[in-house]
Parts: sequence; C-alpha cells; structure tokens
Amino acid sequence: MPAGSATKLHDLRTGVPIWLPDGDRSGLGAMPRESLTADVVIIGGGISGALLADAALNAGRQVVAIDRRGFGLGSTAASTALLQFELDMPLIQLTERVGAERAARAWWRSAAALDVLRGRIADLGLRCGFRERHTAYLPGNILDTAGLKEEAAARSRIGLRSRYVTGDELRDLTGIERRGAIWSAGAAELDPVKLTRGLWRSARERGAVLLSPADVQDISPTQRSVTLTLHGGIEIRAHSAALATGYELPRMLKPRGYRVISTWAMATWPQRRRLWPTHCLIWEAADPYLYLRTTLDHRILIGGEDEDFVDEDSRDALIPRKIETLRRKLGRLLPEVDDRADFAWTGCFGASATSLPAIGPVLGAPRCFAVLGYGGNGTTFSVIAAQMFQRWLLGLSDPDRDIFGLD
Repeated sequence: MPAGSATKLHDLRTGVPIWLPDGDRSGLGAMPRESLTADVVIIGGGISGALLADAALNAGRQVVAIDRRGFGLGSTAASTALLQFELDMPLIQLTERVGAERAARAWWRSAAALDVLRGRIADLGLRCGFRERHTAYLPGNILDTAGLKEEAAARSRIGLRSRYVTGDELRDLTGIERRGAIWSAGAAELDPVKLTRGLWRSARERGAVLLSPADVQDISPTQRSVTLTLHGGIEIRAHSAALATGYELPRMLKPRGYRVISTWAMATWPQRRRLWPTHCLIWEAADPYLYLRTTLDHRILIGGEDEDFVDEDSRDALIPRKIETLRRKLGRLLPEVDDRADFAWTGCFGASATSLPAIGPVLGAPRCFAVLGYGGNGTTFSVIAAQMFQRWLLGLSDPDRDIFGLD
C-alpha cells in the first residue's frame, strides 16, 4: 500500500474478464499536473462513481473525478452484470430482518432503479449491450420449492412482477429440470465496462475533469469544503466529496457488518444453437449460489462459488478449482451446452448482513458522501446511490434514507 494512502489498496481482480479481452486499456483520464477546484470531487472510477458524476452534472455541479488505476478498470470489470431487482436476501427473509414495510420499500426501490438506468442509457445513447431479460430463480439450500412458492406470493402481494412456475413450464423456458422456480420480469443484462466508460465519456464531454492514474493521500473535510491531497502534493479542493471506492474502503469509514467476499466467473466459447430459448438470467436460492446469463456473442457467462476474502494470493490460487466447479455445475444444470471456459477471472466485492448497501453522508466528515454497494446488486445500488447523492447535493431528503443510510 502506498505510504499515506487515504484508501486501502488491493488487487481487485485476477484473470481476463470477458469485458476486457484486449487488456486494461482506458485512456479516459489524464495525469494530474496542477491543483484544481470543483463543486464535487469523486473518488472512484467504477460504475458507482460514473453514475454519481452523471447525477452531479445533472444537478449543475462542476465535477472532478479521480481513479488510481483507470476509469472502469477496477471491480466493475469483474462484474457479470446480471441486472436484477431481486436482492440477494429473499423478500420473506429480509422482512424478518428489517420488517415488512422497510423490506417492501427496499425491493420496490431496486425495481425502480432498473427503470431509471434503462432510461438514462437511452437518454445518453450509450451502446453497452443493454437487453431486457426475465429471471429464473431456482430452488436451493436457502429456499426449497415450498419456500419459492412463499417467496413468489410475497413478491406478488406487494406488486412485483414475479410468479411461481412449475417444472414443466421451467423446462420450456430454460431447458432446466427442476421442480419449479420463480419467474420474474424487469431484469436486464449489459456490458459493465462499456456502460461505465460510456458514462465517463459523457461526463467528460459535459465538462467533468477525469484524473488517472492518481492516488489520494489525504482527505481533509471541514464545514466549508473538502481538500484532497494527491501523491505528489497536488490538491483538489471541492465543496463536496463522494467516496465510491468499492471495497478499498477510505480509512475514515468503519461500516458495521461489512465484509469482503471473493467470487469467481467464466465465459464459455460461443454456442448459438445450445443456448436456452428465453436467454433469461438464471440463479439459485443457494449458498454458495450460482448465477448465469448469455452474452450478445452467444456465450454462457457463469459465476459464483463466493466465499470470504482472505488475501489476493489465496483467492487467485483457487481459480483452477473454482472454475472447474463452475463447469461441473453448468454441465449438471444444462447437460447439452459446451462448458469449456474461454475466459476466467476472479474478483472481490463487499457484502453486508442484509445484502443492502450503505449510502449517505459520512458521520464526522462534513461534506463527504459514501457509497458502499454491497452484494450482487452493485449496479442497481449504484443507481439508487446516484439518486440519493443528487438529492443530498440539492439539500433534499431521500424517502429511503432509513433503509440505505450509512448511519
């Protein structure tokens, strides 16, 4: 870790994600050469930072964004980009943890976020492979068939677009032999690197200053401004700062219940004729859970086998074994497909006890706003974070701060 870095430094991923077949090339940022002032400074060049920048620009704020690697080259590139309104924790279980009213609002907000993202992609004309999809949620050791029926009924009761399907219907939709599943509308898929880079290009065209590679040495908030000191002594002074650094937590943040998890993923060779007819997103109510989708070039992208992060070397050493496990699971689920891996990678992400993110002003750090998008809904939570950040900048309250707030 660089001496005096304001955020932790980790090797965010290893291997070759399908989204970066030609390596880590961004070219969106410039080396910082002089001190700057801005309305808003954003630390983090991933999807969270990109959406925060978009929101700040829409609010009429001048933006400077900083990333230590390159925009879109961190954890975002390791994402499998299954965009679901469905949270990692089932609605019936979240209801037990936080109450029926708050659980319903969390699920509703997630569903609405996908509509917001769809509209923003259209507004900006971003070419990121966005496609609307259904999801099939299969039984596992978290929810069995009876549990799935109860979960589907709970979702339908609050107006979500989910229903239980029998084994026969599931077979027709996916080719999978299970006793049943939850079938939901309102999901999507895309290329996360193209989305993130497209958002940053749009931000730059609208006047944002992108600095990379640049490492933040110190964050000094006061009641009137926030000053960031970069390595080399360059300062960025802003009215407000947004911390969107993923699981490389700023040292000022000590969230409760936070942990880092490792995940593994692979993409098969193209196989147009062997893919399931609906191209829906598929995942299991299981721990460790499995998730898969198709890509525009007719591959199967599969990931999972999550476990607690120990260190980068331990995570990376597990790649061969984890990829082989993913291959076997894919073969059992869909015996007719080609399960050979053409791309394979591993990465790390944050997780929380409820699968909900932590978003909001940082206690004890005036004018600082943080985004911790836990769990498998990182992109969806980033949309929610951008909405909350924009309202914070404008002095407006957010109706769901009690669910997602850092405090």
